[in-house]
Amino acid sequence: MRLDRFNPANIRVRGGGSGGGGGFPGGGAGGVGCGTLVLVLIGALVFGVDPGQMLSGLDQNGGTTAPATQQRSAPQSAEELCTQNQYATEACNALQSLNQTWQPEFQRAGIRFAQPELVFYSGGTDSGCGAAQSAMGPFYCPADHGIYIDTSFYDQMAQQLGAKGDFARYYVIAHEYGHHIQKLTGVADAIRSAQQQNPRASNQLQVRMELQADCYAGVWAGKNRNLIDPGDFEEGMTAASAIGDDTLMRNAGRQVDAESFTHGSSAQRMEALRAGMESGNDSVCDRYVQLS
Repeated sequence: MRLDRFNPANIRVRGGGSGGGGGFPGGGAGGVGCGTLVLVLIGALVFGVDPGQMLSGLDQNGGTTAPATQQRSAPQSAEELCTQNQYATEACNALQSLNQTWQPEFQRAGIRFAQPELVFYSGGTDSGCGAAQSAMGPFYCPADHGIYIDTSFYDQMAQQLGAKGDFARYYVIAHEYGHHIQKLTGVADAIRSAQQQNPRASNQLQVRMELQADCYAGVWAGKNRNLIDPGDFEEGMTAASAIGDDTLMRNAGRQVDAESFTHGSSAQRMEALRAGMESGNDSVCDRYVQLS
């Protein structure tokens, strides 16, 4: 995908430090507070992280029950952060394009828009949603509107999941941006409320939210189809398939259990991404979160 080079004056970027984040200490709400591409299954099945440890520090409002321990690094400029490696530059390019694509949509809808902040970290950091570690994969924290990523995830995504190519990496950022859209529109809070009222349906509701974020990622690509390169669509479909709950379970030697899905099957994720890309219309994504 041929994205323009980022302008550091047009995007919000910061470094998240490095070091300690050893999971989420304490007890909490089991993952309702932050949106991820593959939070539990990549952590538990691919990288051997206990999802209970990763998720337990989130309270019902997406806050943290304990601070992280980490080494603070000196502040860096957006230019420095965005050029630290190829993956960081791609992420910043994607963030600028996402802002430019979604802000006019919010203005037309009469909804207040606020840019998310892209946070680069290495190893571990803390966020408004608690302590994070790289094994969690990229995630969005609604408490501070931050998209958190350790860019080494992209190598793991390619090597362990077979999801390669620049569009697969753009899909990661666009999916997390989709969670930001859900926060701004009130969908995230509505889902959280529904989960609290009906805990037995929590996983099913989470799947709906993740699929809508996939759809929003596709809408962004569809609205910028003039920038799509040959092979981008296939890269996106490969990535969406690789991170389906059923595929991750199967590859880990586990029996596929649809009741424990939190992100959707490979087929569902591919369909959601495809629907957004082919339409370029965010209204098609409403189907995933109709709660009535």
